[in-house]
Amino acid sequence: MSHPSSADTAMPAAGPKRLAFFERYLTVWVLVCMVVGVGFGKLLPGLTATLSKMEFGQGSQVNVPIGVLLWLMIYPMMLKVDFSAIGGIAKRPKGLLVTLFVNWLVKPFSMALLAWVFMQHVFAGWIGPDMAKEYTAGLIILAAAPCTAMVFVWSYLTDGDPAYTLVQVAVNDLIMLVAFAPIVMFLCGVANVVVPPKVLITSVVVFIVIPLAAGWLTRTALLQSHGKEWFAQNFLPKFHPVMIGALLVTLVLIFAFQAENLTQRWFAVLLIAVPILIQVYFNSGLAYLLMRRFRVPHNVASPGALIGASNFFELAVAVAITLFGAGSGAALATVVGVLVEVPVMLSVCKVCNISRPWYGHGAATDKMGVKDQTPGPHP
Repeated sequence: MSHPSSADTAMPAAGPKRLAFFERYLTVWVLVCMVVGVGFGKLLPGLTATLSKMEFGQGSQVNVPIGVLLWLMIYPMMLKVDFSAIGGIAKRPKGLLVTLFVNWLVKPFSMALLAWVFMQHVFAGWIGPDMAKEYTAGLIILAAAPCTAMVFVWSYLTDGDPAYTLVQVAVNDLIMLVAFAPIVMFLCGVANVVVPPKVLITSVVVFIVIPLAAGWLTRTALLQSHGKEWFAQNFLPKFHPVMIGALLVTLVLIFAFQAENLTQRWFAVLLIAVPILIQVYFNSGLAYLLMRRFRVPHNVASPGALIGASNFFELAVAVAITLFGAGSGAALATVVGVLVEVPVMLSVCKVCNISRPWYGHGAATDKMGVKDQTPGPHP
């Protein structure tokens, strides 16, 4: 990956990106975080319980420490959003339409099918029928909410268009406000599913509104006082280690909060991971190929594919606990989604970066060999 200072420019990518040492082995650091987090949860249960109960308002179920850490990851991405470019997105809606199609018409239903096949048939000999139903419900809840916060990190790692990524996330959040509960209700067959509205509202405010406003104010002030070159080359790079550190500490806390579930049901964790892995690669691949088919620019296609593959795990964990309890199979299934997501999404990011030349060859020309003239910023 090119140096972060180049991410704010509109210059074409000069060549293949190369990750820095720390990012290159991020999967290893994630595994280390899992070990540290589980150890923290087992050795310091009192402190872990105290941290897990800290919320943005009673009943919001949005954890304060994790919310702050996610904010530290999102804020640097918001600094790169050029609001003058957002208006041009209406002229190139194909990327957004593909994302919405995969997120809402494919992803929840494909996960429901995979969960039913694996939990209630393939793995039926290892788990009881009641627990199989809970695992199925948890997987559906996990897939019914597309990712919000972490998409900005994945977009950064693939040199995505920050403005377009913001619009993709914002539109998905608006749809989620009205579509999440009906989809979960329909697919789970639960008659009285109540999705806590405060969870959704607080999450949108914490993960979108606040960092977006802070990023816009900071960007506007610094561009006026110091200029674009200083902003891109001196200011933005300072946040790179902050983003990576916040990501790793977030994982430590999540694994600490679920230490008991992860250690007591380790075999179930392996079984639950199977449909999640299939679903991630299927949906990301489908979105990526559709984007290429419709000649969407790579810096829009990569974040779009990643949104369709990752999940809003904060919401999923909160809803599963609310509906089924903290020690339920449904809650465990959503936590396994967190466990699997980061290493798997890093692999998807790597595929997107490696395949950039192949993708560009297919997306840049139409059937007559004419270069794509889609307006808007390109990497």
